[in-house]
Amino acid sequence: MLLRIAFAKKTLKLTALTVAVALTVSPMAALAQEGKGPSFLRDTESEQLLREYTRPILRAAGLEKQNIQMVIINDSQFNAFVADGRRIFVNYGAMMQSETPNQIIGVLAHETGHLAGGHLAKMREQLAQAQTQMIIAMLLGAGAMVAGARGGAGSGLTNAGAAAFSAPGEMIKRNLLSYVRQQEENADKAGVKFLTATGQSAKGMYETFKRFTDESLFAARGADPYVQSHPMPAERVRALEELARSSPYWDKKDDPALQMRHDMARAKISAFMERQETVYRRYPMSNTSLPARYAHAITTYLHGDLRSAIAQIDGLIALQPGNPYFYEVRGQALLEGGKPVEAIAPLRKAVQLSNNAPLIEMLLGQALVAANSTANTDEAISILRAAVARESEAPLGYMQLAMAYGRKGDYAQADLASAQAAYLRGDNKTARDLASRAKTRFAIGTPGWVKADDIVSAKPLPGQRSN
Repeated sequence: MLLRIAFAKKTLKLTALTVAVALTVSPMAALAQEGKGPSFLRDTESEQLLREYTRPILRAAGLEKQNIQMVIINDSQFNAFVADGRRIFVNYGAMMQSETPNQIIGVLAHETGHLAGGHLAKMREQLAQAQTQMIIAMLLGAGAMVAGARGGAGSGLTNAGAAAFSAPGEMIKRNLLSYVRQQEENADKAGVKFLTATGQSAKGMYETFKRFTDESLFAARGADPYVQSHPMPAERVRALEELARSSPYWDKKDDPALQMRHDMARAKISAFMERQETVYRRYPMSNTSLPARYAHAITTYLHGDLRSAIAQIDGLIALQPGNPYFYEVRGQALLEGGKPVEAIAPLRKAVQLSNNAPLIEMLLGQALVAANSTANTDEAISILRAAVARESEAPLGYMQLAMAYGRKGDYAQADLASAQAAYLRGDNKTARDLASRAKTRFAIGTPGWVKADDIVSAKPLPGQRSN
């Protein structure tokens, strides 16, 4: 199941650091400033693959117990970043443009270098210091202008005061950018170190950065290195290449089984996220590889030919009967094709084979709710409650739970679940209204009442409107 989910507004606080600097505003930060939340993609298969990519790297960095999460951003550009010390954000474009696991693993190793180096906390300290310096400079400038005014219009102090407002800002900006460039270089070194410690090649990391260098050489020609947030590309890549080639694992190849999983995830993302003609250019009908057949099956169901899609998916299942994601896609196709009862069996199998993956459980719960029988509703509530307990930031689970409770006439729990879904979507007004109504249906002090009261009392986070 690949879902597009709008960022809850509360997550926009992650961009506060970027917005505050106003030096290198990322696309994410730009959207946040406009009040538009970017969206992220949820897919068990892709997320599990990224977790497996990062697990040994996090272990080598001493971050294995920090519960670092992987978040896939709905953006076709190549980008990855850290923003809050506990999550690594990866654009789906980074996965699509990484032809080998080693290439995306190299990028993840670099981002882990930022986490291990505590770069976010250190940057906040630098920003606080820069803010203090700016305030002092502005006060000094204002004082000089006042003194100049007293000395008359022709006083040089007036001009000096005006200059004091602008010059320190440029100097502080350059100092901050120099600090950011140093952090990037340190993250490169740390990333190579982690890859070597885990017996992996840094060639993919080098190949990715080299490609960016080749693409940006013309744009960077004549650029001032002191006003760039990253080291000059050619210099950075040369240093990275020298370091990466020193590893004994430079020529080590990705495991073929891992390469296949990587190709399957990319095929799935392509089918769900790209235009139909783009998918068939990537995977022409003459391509009979497993990833191509996966992309074809998904594209077929998405464009309305359910019968043909199910036949293609069944062919995939015959080849890999233990693959949970083939059953998941079969169930999703049937569910979205208006056949929820038929979707239940393959989704049950997908849940079993995936070791009760919560996102797949939510899809099963949705099918059970849509099947619309008392027995199915009771089972849906049980499954959905277990799913949201382990995956608490997916609105889909709460939305389906609200419908199931409504079917049973339990309107207190239905209102509470609806409020939780609205809160996760960033719709604070609706969340508070529903939670307030839920409070009137629960006995005071009960767990449901307390949860509803938490939503009613929740304050908007920085950058979030109260509606």
